[in-house]
Amino acid sequence: MKLENVLSELDGFGRFQLRTVFLMVIPRVTLPFHFLLNNFIAAVPSHHCDISSLDNRGIFRNLSLADRLVVSIPVQEDGTPNSCKMFAEPQYHLLLNSSNITDLTTVPCQNGWVYDNTTFHSTLPTEWDLVCDKKRVNKATATIFFMGVMLGAAVFGYLSDRFGRKRVLLLSYVTTTLFGFASAFSYNFAMFAAMRFFTGFGISGISIITMVLCIEWVDIKHRTAVGVLMSMDWSVSTALLPAVAYFLNGWRYLTAVVTTPLFLAMITWWWIPESARWLVSNGRVNTAHFYLSKCAKVNGREQFMADLKPEVLSKVIILENENRKYSYLDLVKTPKMRRLALLTGIVWFGVACTYYGISLNVTGFGVNIYLTQFIYGASEIPAKVFIFFTLNKIGRRLNQAGTLALTGLCLFCSMFIPQEMGVYKTILGALGKMFSEASFTTVFLYTSELYPTVMRQNGLGFSNFMARIGVSVSPMIMLLEEVWIPLPSAVFSLVAFAAALSAYFLPETRNSRLPETIEDVEQTRRLSFSTSNEKSLS
Repeated sequence: MKLENVLSELDGFGRFQLRTVFLMVIPRVTLPFHFLLNNFIAAVPSHHCDISSLDNRGIFRNLSLADRLVVSIPVQEDGTPNSCKMFAEPQYHLLLNSSNITDLTTVPCQNGWVYDNTTFHSTLPTEWDLVCDKKRVNKATATIFFMGVMLGAAVFGYLSDRFGRKRVLLLSYVTTTLFGFASAFSYNFAMFAAMRFFTGFGISGISIITMVLCIEWVDIKHRTAVGVLMSMDWSVSTALLPAVAYFLNGWRYLTAVVTTPLFLAMITWWWIPESARWLVSNGRVNTAHFYLSKCAKVNGREQFMADLKPEVLSKVIILENENRKYSYLDLVKTPKMRRLALLTGIVWFGVACTYYGISLNVTGFGVNIYLTQFIYGASEIPAKVFIFFTLNKIGRRLNQAGTLALTGLCLFCSMFIPQEMGVYKTILGALGKMFSEASFTTVFLYTSELYPTVMRQNGLGFSNFMARIGVSVSPMIMLLEEVWIPLPSAVFSLVAFAAALSAYFLPETRNSRLPETIEDVEQTRRLSFSTSNEKSLS
């Protein structure tokens, strides 16, 4: 008897599992909200120097705003006022002839800036003047957040394998809520940066634990549906975020509101079941029997659990040592686990690096930021519909390798399209983004199926750590366009092809039961599920 058989007998995707998925969607709404929040709170509106100091004799009151800017601020090559410089003295003669300003003395802004509040009421740059010489500080806010995500993936991956999925998930809820609201009430940038780091640290646990908890509660034939369904909330929430940002046109309100779903998540946490797989793998068969009995009651299969005693569950997973505690070191202690960690690390690095690389490289759709963000979210849905139908047809391995290879191919082809053919570059970029999103959807499900239960969160934590390194490297790769414009596309395509090659050497997991122990991985036990041979339970 295997645990897969037990779940199948309990209706592997019944009302109990559907309820669990719904309870996981509530906190997962906050994932794209926070991951993409920087697009709105760190946006830099049009701005120019505050020129009030130049009006020492009250002459400006007789001039229109346009004339004040003409005499006070030099213009750039495109005809717009310079954002970071002003004239040392008012140049009233420019009202008559503004054609020659090359010899006029300019100085950096002396009294701050005036911002255009048409699109954004307040952002980080307008709050703390993170423009001109401080614009790199503003750009660092996203990096700081993802550094927290990177560290959180490692820490929460270990803790959830050590202490259980449910308890550590609550810790993640509380951490994200506490520091998310602290971010909204920050009184200087240093405090905000620290709070965002710890928000990223906490939300990383939500990202990896919710997916694994749902995968571990469903049977084999429904894992694909659950994996794709759980990833769909990212796209829907990505499309929802610009609507929220539009009506909450201030960074403090927006930061607070996108964190509020976690209050409901903490209330509904009481109804979340602990993973029966994790409980049995850690020798806690009585607690596992309790949760399986609850599953049976909700799904209308109570008679089956009445006949299944707790001591029988202790035999569904053969453990070498029930008291053994697992850590990240176990990823490299044995040959096949070492190989698995290496290959999944490369795949996750490639998936994340190319996904964010394409997002940075696609120039947009020529519309405002709110509509652009909505289109980006909506464009990911076809990719997930496509992957839903192909995962069970051609398997995880070929889907993962294929979508990465197609992503690399789109990037490679874009190198040969001249800049003036912008429409074709945009089409290729959008196609590349769709394939990249398909690879992201696949990799969460695939990795959850590759690692054994006793190391599943550690494996996902390590993989997420590698992914965040890929995210951090993407902006630096984009800087290579200063050397040669197509060079970033060339590097991203090579990364995608390398990740595709690594994915090709991973084992297939379609229609296979989940490995429970490291021994399952090392001994290459037959993991396929056969209802005819294993259905009888005794």
